[in-house]
Amino acid sequence: MTTNFPRRVFILSGLAAFLSGCADKFRTYNGPKVTRLRMYKAQRLLVLDGKAGVLRTFPIGLGFAPQGHKQFEGDGRTPEGTYVIDRRNPDSLFHLSIGISYPNAADIAFAESQGKSPGGDIFIHGGPRKGIDPMNKRDWTAGCIAVTDRQIEEIYAMVKNGTPIDIYA
Repeated sequence: MTTNFPRRVFILSGLAAFLSGCADKFRTYNGPKVTRLRMYKAQRLLVLDGKAGVLRTFPIGLGFAPQGHKQFEGDGRTPEGTYVIDRRNPDSLFHLSIGISYPNAADIAFAESQGKSPGGDIFIHGGPRKGIDPMNKRDWTAGCIAVTDRQIEEIYAMVKNGTPIDIYA
């Protein structure tokens, strides 16, 4: 029995090391470059395009008021239009997140003409953390684009800052 003890310890240590490696939220991606993201709000679909066509698609959730273009801070809408992935947050409350360059100059000008703030901090991010109770399972964010934690890990690895994103109604 004592001859099997070191072997069991070795096997269990190896298994623990393997599983801890699987838990890492930072993945690597060595495939074709993502050249553009397309998001279709009505279909709740995010498409990652490369030079040769579609690389990946993901189902998404939206802001709690999903119809219409985001105009003002707190309206619960997800923007529509052309933006750019402009930042990353590895310490997001929502696992990981990548930022969208909303508001653009037109968004700011419109909101200011109405005497309001356009809002900001629009991200593609993972699911809600413990203690955050989504209003419903599909569209629960304050205007962001939600995917699962595993999906944001893929997206975070694949999509680089500067990648354009087109958001369609």
